This record gives sequence, structure tokens and C-alpha cells, in this order.
Amino acid sequence: MKKYVWTLLLSIAFAIPATQAQTHDLEHIYNPAADAKTDIAAAVKKAAAENKHVLLQVGGNWCIWCKRLYKFIEDDAELKAAMNNNYEVYHLNYSKENKNLPILKELGFPQRFGFPVLVVLDAKGNRLHTQNTGLLESADTYDKKKVLEFLKQWSPGALLPSHYVNE
Repeated sequence: MKKYVWTLLLSIAFAIPATQAQTHDLEHIYNPAADAKTDIAAAVKKAAAENKHVLLQVGGNWCIWCKRLYKFIEDDAELKAAMNNNYEVYHLNYSKENKNLPILKELGFPQRFGFPVLVVLDAKGNRLHTQNTGLLESADTYDKKKVLEFLKQWSPGALLPSHYVNE
């Protein structure tokens, strides 16, 4: 009987975290009340300390494709690792409550590509690239190969001059 109880308890203990890992609060990815300028400055500072870039995902809680991209990356261990190892991620809100227009102006108006749109900043806060995520889609989801390639191509290591100077 004790063996049965221990087996049951262990299976429950391992099942709960696995279930929780797959749940996402897709209604609160973006925070309209956030002080985005301060938050992005903090992300840049942290990225510099960790030799990363900053990845801004611009969108809103109203945007189904923003939610799909978030969930797509969160649910894939390889994509999540590529993102977390190379980027400090910030979800920049764009909604009727707060469009963050001054920041978007500084970023070169990335909203022109639709939502979500990805903006890569270097560790000094300079914009390196703006990515139309429509180019990363496949049918009603995203293409893992395209997303992974994007994350790799704009990672800090990929932009090291030493990789290209002596070719």
C-alpha cells in the first residue's frame, strides 16, 4: 500500500509542473500601464551585462497573432532557449489604452508592418533590425525553421565582426 501511495504522489508531483508549464496567460502578455521607456532602458542595461540583444515584441493583448507567436515560442524548448540565451525580451504594448507612439517613432515606426512586429536592439539600445512577422508565418501558425533562423541571424554572436573579417 505504501508503495502505491508513493507512486501516486510522485506521479502527481511530476504531472502538475508539466501541466503548468504549458499554461499561458495570453490575456496579459502586454501591459498597457507599463512605463515602456523605463522598462526598455532596464532591458538594455540587463542585455549589456549579459552580452545579449534586446528583442521587442510590439503588439497587444487584442492581437491573435501576438498571442500565437508568444505561445509558439514558449511551447518550443529549442526556440525558447534560442531566445532566452541571446535576447532580453520585452513586450511593448500597442493598444487603444496606450499606443506608445513616442517609442515607436524612435524605433522607426515598426507598426507599419502590422502586429506583432519584432525589433532587435543591441546592448546600447540601437535598433539593429525590424522584422515583419508575417514573413515568419506558415498557414495559421509560425514556421519554426524561419523563427529559429531569425533568432540566430540577429543574435549577438552572429554579428561579431571576427566571424566575417577573415573569410
